[in-house]
Amino acid sequence: MSIGCLCIHGYTGSPEEIKPLVDFLEARTDWEITNPTLPGHGEDLDLEGHYYQEWIATAELALIDLMKRHDQIYIIGFSMGGMIAAYLTAKYRLDRLVLLSAAGKYVSLSQMGKDILEMIADAWKGVIADNELFLRYQKKLKDTYLFSTFQFMKCVQFTRPYLHHVRCPVLIIQGDLDGMVPRKAALYLEKEIPSEEKEVIFLKKSKHLICHGDDREELFDEVLSFVSQP
Repeated sequence: MSIGCLCIHGYTGSPEEIKPLVDFLEARTDWEITNPTLPGHGEDLDLEGHYYQEWIATAELALIDLMKRHDQIYIIGFSMGGMIAAYLTAKYRLDRLVLLSAAGKYVSLSQMGKDILEMIADAWKGVIADNELFLRYQKKLKDTYLFSTFQFMKCVQFTRPYLHHVRCPVLIIQGDLDGMVPRKAALYLEKEIPSEEKEVIFLKKSKHLICHGDDREELFDEVLSFVSQP
């Protein structure tokens, strides 16, 4: 039995968001793992003029390519990529689904406010250059178009109904300190997905970029354990 694994990054992101997990899995499995860049995304954002249908189509073509060579397909989606992953899982009846900080419904204004206050405090102390969240999102905020934000919202709106059609085993992992998607989003996904085999895990030290969080090793071990089950 051969296994293919598709990983899908988030809105305004790049494959780097999931790369630590990809590297971990590649070192411990013989799977073929694909981690494509969605149109307009990557380290140099160029989102203007790109539609959410392109993002879904790019992930779908990568999936179809994997399906040509492998008996089983696992799919891992981060943030918006989680919603695209759920859609593809429902459409193609894939074998296992992992949702990381999946952007199903909510934005955590309270945690976002805490993150902003932390950035202000670091700026006041003259150490803003050491604030990882600030460094990661500084360029994104400058390069993200309002049009693209609407495309993100449309992507979530389009994919959300497909949660009801996911039947395979599902692992949902969420950071307790996520400033973009709070913990109640994971509970929402658990409620909406009818799979008989579901597991929800909260990581106490992780923010939105969960594969780069302080407890990422726990995340890696949980994902490998989940996908290795018979």
